[in-house]
Amino acid sequence: MARPSGPKARPRTKTDRPVKPAPGLRREILLGAVLFLVTFAVYFQVRRHDFLLYDDPIYVTGNAHVRAGLTLHGVAWAFTTGYGGNWFPLTWLSLMADCSVFGVDSGALHLVNALFHGLGAVLLFAVLRRMTGAVWRSAFVAFLFSLHPLHTESVAWIAERKDVLSGFLWFIAIWAYLGYVKRPNWGRYLLVAAVFGLGLMAKSMLVTLPIVLLLLDFWPLRRIGGRGARWVLREKIPLLALSLAVGAATFLVQQRSHYVMPLGLIPLSQRLGNALVSYAAYLGDWFWPASLAVFYPFRFHVPWWQPAAAGVAILAVSMLALRWSGRRPYLAVGWFWYLFTLTPVIGLVQVGSQARADRYTYIPMVGISIALAWGASELAQRRPRLKTAVAGMGVAVCLACAALTWRQVEYWQDTVTLFRHSLAVTSGNYLGYNILGLALRDRGRLDDAVASYRKAIEINPGFEDAHANLSQALLEDGRAAESLTEAATAVRLKPGDEEAQYNLGTALAGQGRFEEALDPLRAAVRLKPDYARAHANLGSALANLGRLNEAIEEFQEALRLDPGLEGVREELDGALELRRQSAVKGQ
Repeated sequence: MARPSGPKARPRTKTDRPVKPAPGLRREILLGAVLFLVTFAVYFQVRRHDFLLYDDPIYVTGNAHVRAGLTLHGVAWAFTTGYGGNWFPLTWLSLMADCSVFGVDSGALHLVNALFHGLGAVLLFAVLRRMTGAVWRSAFVAFLFSLHPLHTESVAWIAERKDVLSGFLWFIAIWAYLGYVKRPNWGRYLLVAAVFGLGLMAKSMLVTLPIVLLLLDFWPLRRIGGRGARWVLREKIPLLALSLAVGAATFLVQQRSHYVMPLGLIPLSQRLGNALVSYAAYLGDWFWPASLAVFYPFRFHVPWWQPAAAGVAILAVSMLALRWSGRRPYLAVGWFWYLFTLTPVIGLVQVGSQARADRYTYIPMVGISIALAWGASELAQRRPRLKTAVAGMGVAVCLACAALTWRQVEYWQDTVTLFRHSLAVTSGNYLGYNILGLALRDRGRLDDAVASYRKAIEINPGFEDAHANLSQALLEDGRAAESLTEAATAVRLKPGDEEAQYNLGTALAGQGRFEEALDPLRAAVRLKPDYARAHANLGSALANLGRLNEAIEEFQEALRLDPGLEGVREELDGALELRRQSAVKGQ
């Protein structure tokens, strides 16, 4: 009996063989892998780095919502808070997720920053390769992005998770846009808008993405021209509307948090001058990154010729870029990418007291790298004898950047090392002395901390933070009268600051003046309802006055806000025991 026959086997053809990646694709995958591994290797030393006392307490170490990890309460807080003077819920959620997985581990959180940076570099390479077809030029731009020391601040600082996360999403948004350009439909457009929205929720500086997409439409996508030009402009309107909405919301949050400097303090003329000088200074640091610092003090007295010269240079380069836009469109795209993406943070709306910041260059310098890479390539094509020299120069630049970045990352190992370096390469850096004082005090070196605070006050007598921190250090050193003087000065300079009020209340309590301490401590918790330590100190003052019920409420609120707050559990237990004993005696 014959066996049932199965389906007849068809002859094997070439199409049945496993498809191997094309040699070009294998090369690009290998380049991407090398790019990621080299980037991660240069930054891997951050696994041993500590949290900083500059902004990291706001983002992680002093933030009970983040330290608690991902919770429903934390998610709701992330989307509704303006804490830290910004609205970036995705950044908060990212840090919460890290704490859920790794705990409050500085090394792990640093490595996640490095991971996002490395992936962002690979995405930049892929995006440029997809747009232009140029492998080595795209790789050079991506290596510069990943290894330039100017970007160390964005990667080696946990508080700048918003930079690496938003940059990662910026490149994903451009990749999605390329898919939309290739096959336009509403689904692909909505994907671009969705990724852009996520990027804005990581950092609002991404508001300039629609402008950059227009630049890319000009070159290398070549979409601007002919009948389609009007549609290319119209399709950006929803994205621009999203930018305006998030930009306005961010400005309001920063203004309410008192981070926006009033025009009376820094006039528009000084802001414009600082903006022009900063554009030039960023370029100088890009080509010669010798004196990078975590904080550059705003200079109120700048020689007139500096902004004038910078303005003339910016105008001249812009006119040349426009003039050559037909023959060398990459110059115009690269240059205006740089100018436009820096506009939100160039200082016309002055947020904070810095003149500029390295972290602001994270996305903008991609434009300069594009102009440099494509310009060098054209030079090599015009003069073939220079081809080897140009290629060798590109490799040498990348290796030099890797070495400089390795050294720059070392400065970020802890607060003392970082701010001593910053003070060595800047002048008049009152904030640097203040933060260094915090770090020295944290190490128990009170005399050195006091000296550092006094140096900050000498440079800027109106710097309330230094007065407040000096007050705390003096109080710990047993110099209560001096402490009270400094605390009162801080409140006079900035009565709406919760830290100043807290320090005044703590100084008064340190002198045993508990009744007088109540008002400033209550002001601190009114200004910042989730200020756990202020609730705890208010509870201590009330307990010393015998108002146990009120004290217990404050201790309980402090522990609800921050369950790990040192010493508060013992104070609560003591107050509960005293209340129990009073109740027994009353019977």
